[in-house]
Amino acid sequence: MKCNRRCKIPERTEITRDTLPDLAKAEGQKFDHGHAFVLSGGAGRTGAARLAARGALRIGAGLVTLGVPPSAQMEVATQITALMLRRVADCDALATVLEDARINALCLGPGLGLDDHAASLVDAVLGGGHLSISRRAVFDADALTLIARDSSRMTALNTNAVLTPHGGEFARLFPDISERLGGEQESTYDKVAATRDSAQRSGAVVLFKGSQTVIAHPDGRVACHAAKHDRAAPWLATAGAGDVLAGFITGLLARGFDPMVAAETATWLHVECARAFGAGLIAEDLPEILPQVLRNLEA
Repeated sequence: MKCNRRCKIPERTEITRDTLPDLAKAEGQKFDHGHAFVLSGGAGRTGAARLAARGALRIGAGLVTLGVPPSAQMEVATQITALMLRRVADCDALATVLEDARINALCLGPGLGLDDHAASLVDAVLGGGHLSISRRAVFDADALTLIARDSSRMTALNTNAVLTPHGGEFARLFPDISERLGGEQESTYDKVAATRDSAQRSGAVVLFKGSQTVIAHPDGRVACHAAKHDRAAPWLATAGAGDVLAGFITGLLARGFDPMVAAETATWLHVECARAFGAGLIAEDLPEILPQVLRNLEA
């Protein structure tokens, strides 16, 4: 697996099987493996959050709870078993939930929506000082658009946050960097440099998705994963695949992984799941084939 020639810079590492951390944790009970909390959108928009939550559970989080608005409570309750449910009517209710220090990883964005209610939930996390050494968060999908709409949300980020934009979301978050990346006069400015610059600006870990995924830390570290050639996984171009990736990262954060390491590990496993399943993949298949992929790592 090789990134293209523009990835070859001193601070760059390639994500490979050999660079993955040990995913096994031999002892302990469920709370020793962390508690992930995934916020859901309203009725008819809960599928993305359920995919993320399933991914977090499959990758090893000890407990995963879906926070749902009252309008979606029955919809979600009829769709889940091992996942738990918590009613979150507003930002005050979310603040109450987050008083539980055992909840150590959050996922905001999949299917969350862009209305005032969704914005208030993002603000409750960013403005409430809930990103700390013991609590980390993934901001995906709609949460990224909400961050892009208000610069104060960007300034509230820190290295315990992971941003997971695709190209369009990256352009909304960092329009000048995106413009430079696509500019004809900037032939030497590539995705690696752009992702590094975005991480340093935001203060968060940035995972810039694509067939060449680049992950950068504000301290300058960069990791590349090219899903091309012998590692190609075209089946990932399917609705919901990104939600599962967000869930994988969240689950690893719950287990205590460093945000940069969680993003790198989840990215590799996400592609490996798609390659293991092959043609016909839909997002629901990714968490279900993960146990096979993890068993193969132990072989």
